[in-house]
Amino acid sequence: MSSDLTILLVGNGGREHALAWRLAQSASVKTIFVAPGNGGTATGLDKVQNVNIAGGDFPKLVQFALDNNVNLVVPGPEQPLVDGIETYFRKVGIPTFGPSEKAAVMEGSKTFSKDFMAKHNIPTAAFGNFTDFDEAKKYVDSVDHNVVIKASGLAAGKGVLIPQNKEEAYAALKEVMQDKAFGEAGDEVVVEEFLEGDELSILAFSDGYTVIDLPPAQDHKRIGDGDTGLNTGGMGAYAPAPIGTPALLKEIRETILQPTIDGMRRDGFPFVGILFTGIMLTKNGPKVLEYNVRFGDPETQTVLPLLSKDTDLAQVFLACAEGRLDSVNIKIDPGFAATVVMSAGGYPESYKKGDVITIGQVADNTHIFHAGTDVKDGQIVTAGGRVIASSATASTLEEAVKKAYAGVEKVSFEGKYFRKDIAHRAFRDSNKPQQSITYAQAGVSVDEGNRFVEEIKAKVKATRRPGADAEIGGFGGIFDLKAAGYEDALLVGATDGVGTKLKIAQSTNIHDTVGIDLVAMSVNDLIVQGAEPLLFLDYFASGKLEIETAAAFVSGVSQGCVESNCALIGGETAEMPGLYAGNDYDCNGTCIGAVNRDKVLPRLSEFAAGDVILGLASSGVHSNGFSLVRKILEVNGLGYEDKAPWATEDVTVGRSLLTPTRIYVKPLLAAIKKDLILGMAHITGGGLVENVPRVLPEHLNAEIDVTSYPLPSIFKWLAHAGNVPVDDIAKTLNMGIGMAVIVKPGDVDAVSQVLKEQGETAYVIGKLVAGERKCVLLNKDKWF
Repeated sequence: MSSDLTILLVGNGGREHALAWRLAQSASVKTIFVAPGNGGTATGLDKVQNVNIAGGDFPKLVQFALDNNVNLVVPGPEQPLVDGIETYFRKVGIPTFGPSEKAAVMEGSKTFSKDFMAKHNIPTAAFGNFTDFDEAKKYVDSVDHNVVIKASGLAAGKGVLIPQNKEEAYAALKEVMQDKAFGEAGDEVVVEEFLEGDELSILAFSDGYTVIDLPPAQDHKRIGDGDTGLNTGGMGAYAPAPIGTPALLKEIRETILQPTIDGMRRDGFPFVGILFTGIMLTKNGPKVLEYNVRFGDPETQTVLPLLSKDTDLAQVFLACAEGRLDSVNIKIDPGFAATVVMSAGGYPESYKKGDVITIGQVADNTHIFHAGTDVKDGQIVTAGGRVIASSATASTLEEAVKKAYAGVEKVSFEGKYFRKDIAHRAFRDSNKPQQSITYAQAGVSVDEGNRFVEEIKAKVKATRRPGADAEIGGFGGIFDLKAAGYEDALLVGATDGVGTKLKIAQSTNIHDTVGIDLVAMSVNDLIVQGAEPLLFLDYFASGKLEIETAAAFVSGVSQGCVESNCALIGGETAEMPGLYAGNDYDCNGTCIGAVNRDKVLPRLSEFAAGDVILGLASSGVHSNGFSLVRKILEVNGLGYEDKAPWATEDVTVGRSLLTPTRIYVKPLLAAIKKDLILGMAHITGGGLVENVPRVLPEHLNAEIDVTSYPLPSIFKWLAHAGNVPVDDIAKTLNMGIGMAVIVKPGDVDAVSQVLKEQGETAYVIGKLVAGERKCVLLNKDKWF
C-alpha cells in the first residue's frame, strides 16, 4: 500500500497523542499534522509534526490543509465538531472522519439526544428537558426517584451533578440554571432518573450505515480512590471490561448502537466517525447515559493499543468518511489494556502549570501519552490539569494494570497525582465469592410475570360472554358450548400472528392496536367458515417483559375480543432473553369457534356462474405485506414520526399504519343467520388474487373490477412511491378490500341491507364466471 495519506489531526489532548501514535503506524500514511498538538506530538513520533493553529480557527485550518495537500481530516475534541468543522472541509472536498454539525448535536445538546432516544425507543433513563428553573423544580417535586442534573450543552465532561436528595437537587438546578456554573451550557437542563449499576463505554466506528464497536471500556471519572471526590475528565480506564460479555454486547448492538445509527440516518443526519456511547448496566438491561460524537479520553489511550497491527487505522477512518466501512477489516488483539492518568496537584480545581516533566524508559507494550503538556526551552512541561498517562497491554487485566503503574513510576513532575485503584471494579467482581444464580439473574422475572397477570385481569374480564367467565391465572380455560346455545356444533379453529407490523409498533411504542390485529386475523378466518368465534388464547413472547408494553398489547387483545364477542380465556406470556433482543416481542393468537353442522361455509354445491362478489372495505393495510411497506418507506426516507403523505388529516406515518385490522364478525354473522351468504374470503397475504379462489369450486373463476370501489389513498401512495408492479402489489396487499362475500344475484340487496344495518358498506366488485378456478382483476391499468 502506498504512503499517500496526509492527515490533519485537530486537537491537543491525550486522545490526539494516542491517535497520532496509532496513525503513524499506518503504512498508508505519509505525514500527520497536529493542530495545535502537545508536547507528545511535538517529540518522538515519526511522520508527526505540530502546527501552530488553534483547533477552532477553521479558515486557517482549511487553508493549511489546501496548501499542504491534506487528504483526510481527523477532528479530535467535541467542540470543533459541534461548531461545524466537517462542513468547512466538505466544502473544499477534503474527507473528514467526524460527524456533520447536525449530527454532532447528539453531543452538543443533551436535550436533543434524549428526545432522539425517546423517539427511536432506545433504552435510557426517564427524563424531562427544561429551560425554566421553576418548571424543572416542579418536575423534581413530581418524581419519586433520585435524579441527575445535566447541563444540556458542552461542559468539558463536567456538567453533571448527582444530588442525593430533593434539597440537593434544587441546589443543583440553581447552580446550573441560575448561577451559571457551566455558562451557556446550563441554559437548558436535563433532569433524568438516577440509574444504578456499572457503566460501560462503547466506542464504535460508523459510516452512517455499518457499525463496528471496539472493546468495551470502563473509565474512572472521580478524582479519588474508591470513586470519591469531584468529577474529572477521566483518571483512568481499562478494556475490555469483563462485564461486557458477548451476550451483553450483542444486546447493546441490537438495541442501542444499530438503532441509533439507523435513527440518525432516517432523521436526516447520518453519523460518520466514532460514536462514543456511555451505557449504564441496570437491573432492567443496558440503558444509554449519553452520546459523545468523538473518541473518549482516556478510553482512546486504552483501546487503540488493542488494535491488531494488521488494522490500518487511517484506512478505517477513510472508509468511514467515504461510506464504505464494510470494505475494511478491523482486528482486535487478545488481551487487556489499562491506562492511568497523572494530573497536576489540585486538579480538577486550581492547579499549577509550567513544571518540568521527566520521563524514563518504559517496558515493552507500555506507552506514555501526553495530554496537558507543552515544550518550553526544549523541555516538556505541564500545561493542563490531566497532564500525562501511562497505558499498557498484557495477556491479563492484572498484568496490564501492573505494567501501567510501572509506567507511572517512570514519569516525574512536581505535584504529580494519580489514582491507585484503576480497574478496581473488575477486581472487585473477580474476587467475589461465587454466588448462586437465580432465574431473575438469567433474565427472567417470575414476579414480574405474576404482576402482569394481575395488571390485565380486569381487561380480560371485560370479554366474558355466555359459555365463559373470562378468568385467567389457572392452567387452562373452559368453555360451555351448551351455555352458548349449541347442541350439535362443529368446532373450528384458527391461529395467526401479526407479522412485521410489530416492528412499527415497537418503533413507535404503540402496542394496543396490534393486539386488536391479533384477534382480527383469527376471528376473520373463522367467520368465513360460518363459525361464531367463542374463545381466544394469546401468546406474547419477549426478550424482557415490560409490564406497560405487554399490558397495552393485551388491552388491544381484549378490545378485539369484545368487538368479536369472543371470550379471552387464557394465554401465555414468555420472557426469553437471548432468543429475542432487548424489548422486542412476537405474538400469536388462537381462536376457537363453533358452527352448526348444517351451516358450514362455503356452500360449494350452490355456487354458479353469475353469482355476485361483494367487497367489504378494509381499514388500511391490515396485517400483511409490511415488509414491502417498510421497504417503500425506507427508500423514500420517510420516518414513522413524519406526517403520513397519503392522509388528509394530521396523522403520523406510524399511527396511520397501525390502524388495526377491521373485524367483520358481527355484521357477517347477522347475514349468515339469514342464510344469505354462499361463501367468503378473508383478504390477507396474497390479496384478492390468491384468497378469493380458495373458496371457489374448480369449475368457476372470479372476475373482479378494481375500479368498482374507491381505492384508499394509502394504496395509491404505496404503489407510486415504491413503483411497485401492479401484479406484485395485488398479490401482497388487500388493496382496500378486507373481505369478499359471494351471494346469489337475488340476495345482493338483502345482504347489503343487513350489512348496512351493522355499519358496513358492501360494494359490488365482481361476479363468478365459468372457467378454471382463479381470480382475474379487470381494469388494472386504471387502478392507480
